[in-house]
Amino acid sequence: MARPDFSLSVQYASGAGELPNRAQIRRWVAAALEQPAEITVRIVDAEEAQALNQDYRDKTYVPNVLTFEYGEIGHDESGRGVLGGDVVICAPVVEREAREQNKSPKHHYAHLTIHGVLHLQGYDHIDPAEAEIMESREIAILKQFHLPNPYLS
Repeated sequence: MARPDFSLSVQYASGAGELPNRAQIRRWVAAALEQPAEITVRIVDAEEAQALNQDYRDKTYVPNVLTFEYGEIGHDESGRGVLGGDVVICAPVVEREAREQNKSPKHHYAHLTIHGVLHLQGYDHIDPAEAEIMESREIAILKQFHLPNPYLS
C-alpha cells in the first residue's frame, strides 16, 4: 500500500541535546500515517508542555506528548480527506523517561512521534480494547525501524 501524501513542519523549541533530526521525524510520521495529513511536530521544553497541558486539558503535570487533532482540514486532489494536527513532544520528559526505561532517547522519540500521529487518526488508549489495538499498531510500526517493543519491561 502506498504511503499517503503529507505535509510536515518540524519545530524545535527546546535546547535539549539529543533531538531527532527532521529526516528521522519525517520517516516516523510517514510510517504511522494512514491518510493524507498536514502535521506539525514541535519539540518543546517542560514549561511550554506544562502550559499547553494546563490550557487545553486542565492538567497541571508536564506530559511527554500532546496531540492536537483538528479533524479534516480539506481534501487532496483525489478527494480524500486531509487530517490536520499538531504533535507536541516534551524533550526533558523524553530524556528522563528514556533513562528510567533504559532505552535511547531516539527510540523514545520514535515511539512518541508514532503514538501522537496515531492519536491524530483517531486511535486511543483509554478503553483497554482500544489500547490493545493502538499499542499493537505502535509495536508493528516501530518494528519496521528495528526498534524494540516499548511496552516490554
